[in-house]
Amino acid sequence: MQEFQLFVNGEYTPATSGVTKDDLNPYTGEVYAVIHQANQEDAKHALDCAWQAYQGWKATLPSFRENIFVNAANIMRARADELKDILIEEAGATLLKANYEVHHTAAMLMGIAGECRRVTGETYVSDYPGVRSYSIRQSLGIIVAISPFNFPLLLAIRKIGWAMAAGNSVLLKPSEVTPVIALKIAEIFKEAGLPPGVLNVVPGKSSQLGECLFSDPRVKKVTFTGSTQVGKAIAEICAKYNTRVTLEMGGKNPIVVLKDADIDYAVNASVFSNYMNQGQVCMCGTRVIIEEDIYDEFVAKFTAKVNTLKHGNPRDPEVFVGPLIRPDQAPWIHEQVNKSIAEGAQLLTGGDFEDSVYAPTVLADVDETMTVFKTELFGPVAALIKAKDYKHAIELANNSHYGLSSAVFTNDLEKTMYAIDNIESGMVHVNGPSIRDEPVVPFGGVKDSGQGREGGKFSMDEFTELKWVTIQTGQQKFPI
Repeated sequence: MQEFQLFVNGEYTPATSGVTKDDLNPYTGEVYAVIHQANQEDAKHALDCAWQAYQGWKATLPSFRENIFVNAANIMRARADELKDILIEEAGATLLKANYEVHHTAAMLMGIAGECRRVTGETYVSDYPGVRSYSIRQSLGIIVAISPFNFPLLLAIRKIGWAMAAGNSVLLKPSEVTPVIALKIAEIFKEAGLPPGVLNVVPGKSSQLGECLFSDPRVKKVTFTGSTQVGKAIAEICAKYNTRVTLEMGGKNPIVVLKDADIDYAVNASVFSNYMNQGQVCMCGTRVIIEEDIYDEFVAKFTAKVNTLKHGNPRDPEVFVGPLIRPDQAPWIHEQVNKSIAEGAQLLTGGDFEDSVYAPTVLADVDETMTVFKTELFGPVAALIKAKDYKHAIELANNSHYGLSSAVFTNDLEKTMYAIDNIESGMVHVNGPSIRDEPVVPFGGVKDSGQGREGGKFSMDEFTELKWVTIQTGQQKFPI
């Protein structure tokens, strides 16, 4: 049995309380590892170490930081098999998803390396004689990063990577159900040459650690990915202490399929967008809105495609839909599916589960009054919705308090531009899946899907302070 301690100041450190928690394999239900649990005393110690490390880290040269991220990317590729195995055992990732996550994360580290040299300000033309006017960006201090379970490697790196590249030190609080992969990240960065204390990983309960971390004046920003409910609670606490936040939260994302689209292609993209990682992706396009002229054909082809998806053991290379992360998720999702059926939705396939594996499910004839239209299930359930025309389809797409990602399938330029201009989401993908990510893009949502943007220069802006500077040459004349 593996046992993991906290990772503080460059070393594994036991929790002061001696409290541990079992880390379970979501498919087998067996204990995968035993994890030490940080308390407030541990958190304060980690903050002390992060603050001390920050004093030197903020002054390091960009080439030094760049080399560390390049090294980390290479180490990650070398340890790919180990990391993929952890993602399968701890997070229930399928082989396909685990392979994607590891290699995409290594690529993101290379993108982060490139940003180390691009912490830029601007120069301004002053209206005062002899004044040089410009702005600079400086690191903030300590960043508290809270990462989720669904992409625990990729999204942890997104949280901590750009923060460190901008010269900040970081305290990473991973999801309570996927701590091992976060601790392995700390190992990788230590091997890559990161100075002790710049990255600290403290597994533990958010309810016990949260306000202790958010209230410390050395913590200048909290970056969070997770549910809208938790994100709003974090924002409320941070508001008391005037601590900045970046929030990437839930989504009930629309996929709009118009009558001129390539139906077979739209079906494939929509199935991928619904069932990737068991539907446990904030960008999943779980509301598929189809123009009525092609609705019946699309529904039939979509259902047939879903019926080809194998579900079960994530180690089976043919399995596309593996286990949900927690044992109580499948019964809860089943309850929401049955509620939607009682409300009038038509069950076309799926609608059952075994242990933690919920079968890929299709509900058709869904309307705006139904549970499955409004509620983020975070599971492998697609809602198919009929629209009268393209404008009605966009209205349906916008009828949500979420606004993270979206997709539209059409070959009509006018309708494409209408969708881009009118869909209320942080991201719009034309003729592509709702699940899409790249290292340098402005990733984030609107409404209850979040605030702020992550990726590339957008993260560098989020993790730095903008300072205006003027230099007076000669002497200014004053009216006194």
